[in-house]
Amino acid sequence: MKELDLKQFERGYARIDLDAVTFNLNSIHDKVGDGTRIMAVIKTNAYGHGAKAIALHTQPLDYLYGYCVATAEEAFELRDAGIEKEILILGYPFPYSYERLVREHISPVVFRKDEAKALSDEALRQHTTLKVYIKVDTGMSRIGIRPDESGIAFIQYVQGLKGLVTEGILTHFADADEEDLSKARSQLKTYVDFLAQTEKYCAPIPIRECSNSAAIINMPEARMDMVRAGIILYGMAPSAEVPMDRLPLKEVLSLHSHISYLKEVDAGTPVSYGGTYITPDRQVLATIPLGYGDGYPRSLSNKGHVLIHGQKAPMRGRICMDQFMVDVTHIPDVREGDEVILIGDGLSAMEIGTLSGRFNYELTCLLTPRIPRVYIKDGKPCGID
Repeated sequence: MKELDLKQFERGYARIDLDAVTFNLNSIHDKVGDGTRIMAVIKTNAYGHGAKAIALHTQPLDYLYGYCVATAEEAFELRDAGIEKEILILGYPFPYSYERLVREHISPVVFRKDEAKALSDEALRQHTTLKVYIKVDTGMSRIGIRPDESGIAFIQYVQGLKGLVTEGILTHFADADEEDLSKARSQLKTYVDFLAQTEKYCAPIPIRECSNSAAIINMPEARMDMVRAGIILYGMAPSAEVPMDRLPLKEVLSLHSHISYLKEVDAGTPVSYGGTYITPDRQVLATIPLGYGDGYPRSLSNKGHVLIHGQKAPMRGRICMDQFMVDVTHIPDVREGDEVILIGDGLSAMEIGTLSGRFNYELTCLLTPRIPRVYIKDGKPCGID
């Protein structure tokens, strides 16, 4: 791809380092070994990083089995972009999507009889088969069959339906990102015990899978046949309680803008809506042309900071929809047009998420389409979304 001129994105852009994505996947592969398949979780536009670009970049990796998404629409977007590898929908796919799911061999999780029967009917109508994954609820209380006799009966029902192939059986940990792993290990035991029952009463299911990002790091005993690499694919920690020194990663996303205006104001000057900050002395304020309309948290008002010339510039007043102000009085040689770093260079999404009352997943997921994603490969800008 042709190298891009970043000057056209001076208002603001997210820099997505594709080389860091490759580094992180290689690190995950080294961690789990050749015997465990890896699914890259790229739901919610790859946690705000750009699902199509991440998928197209990683598809050539031999050890990557496929991709996990949350909705049928996300799966269709990948197929439309040329993704041929396995795609697994982790949420409930509604019936309007079944014709295309079957036609394009996109695998859903199943946990409702009406869902399974309708998928079977559609597969038979198209004279083909569809691989499905059984979802088991072992403690998340979200979606999934119960790990008991009713669950066994459900699997037997699905395996009796023509047109469906039971490819996998999976569950999801609710607490694998905590320091105390006792709840996660209890879920794992429930899952393993249920697998033992399925082996007695059901036909063999090839893929057993339960590890999310936190479990990949914290629970090697849970890796089994396949793992789902989500937040760690993007170089971020599942939580502050997960020891990240166990897995070398690089943060993929950084967020950039530039100073649009500088002004010197007197002591006693109210700043932004409501005057929630009043300057205690003479200050130099810089206006940054991003705001909550770009997905930058309004809750950082008066307590967050950005980096300018490598120094912290604290926020003054409320963050607006499209702009906010920071104090640069203490930073020498500041000029209009200087770069502002909102995420990156040591200012992590985890830190900003904590300050804003969000968390790192939410922070990157909520960056709006007003923020162009600029993709970097071999150290050079190579694409935009």
